[in-house]
Amino acid sequence: MTADQLQKGIDRLEQRIADLDAFDLNTLKSGTSPELQALERSIEDTLERYFGVNTTAADRYKAAQELHYHQMVWVSGMPEPNYKAHTKTNIEAAKALLGQAINALKADLEDLGPSLLAPATKASSSAGSSRVFLVHGHNEAVRETVARFLEKLGLQVIILHEQANSGRTIIEKIEHNSDVGMAVVLLTPDDVGCKAGGQVEPRVRQNVLLELGYFIGALGRDKVCALRSGKVEIPTDFAGVVWTEMSGEWKTALARELKQAGYAIDWNKVMS
Repeated sequence: MTADQLQKGIDRLEQRIADLDAFDLNTLKSGTSPELQALERSIEDTLERYFGVNTTAADRYKAAQELHYHQMVWVSGMPEPNYKAHTKTNIEAAKALLGQAINALKADLEDLGPSLLAPATKASSSAGSSRVFLVHGHNEAVRETVARFLEKLGLQVIILHEQANSGRTIIEKIEHNSDVGMAVVLLTPDDVGCKAGGQVEPRVRQNVLLELGYFIGALGRDKVCALRSGKVEIPTDFAGVVWTEMSGEWKTALARELKQAGYAIDWNKVMS
């Protein structure tokens, strides 16, 4: 890997440790929870990205993604295991393994020589940021609803057209304002289209898709939250990636994603 890739790997592993520190054991039910499962997948994705699959290094750190308690044998009448205590132990072990993985990447980085050491990336400089980039289409009502909710949580919402141009092109404005901890992307049916000879269907605006791809590459997939409002076609390349429907408990779901990304969330404000 290049120096930039090694540094990004170090930054993301450090974020996974921060995610483990922030995990709320009270969310556990019968040994697991959606939040714990998401954290396991996030750790697995990060380790695979920088250590591969079925490699010696991957096998060395694989246990870091196994956080929930595995009940080997249970007999009727046995007391329920102390899931919180077991999970806490697993979390501490995972943090130690991730620390070893970070040291391995740092050693590789040092081997490249001081002249090749990479400066801190935008992703690392945005750690702990209160800034959130809001990508939107033409649905102003949805944009304002989400923006006001984020502001209620005490976050600074970056909306592109509200930022000064300063002689920049659109893509230059996006790059200039991308020092954020997370991007929230609104998928709304603002356009229509189809393949040649097909039936026209509602689609997301092209600028929204461009910015979605930009932030996935710039911040990482785990730092991008897509909110879908209404019936809209999901791009094939985005199939299989989780998005949140703007219905029901969408505010709680978005708050969980923000917390997972490292933001401090006041749950009283979420519920109010």
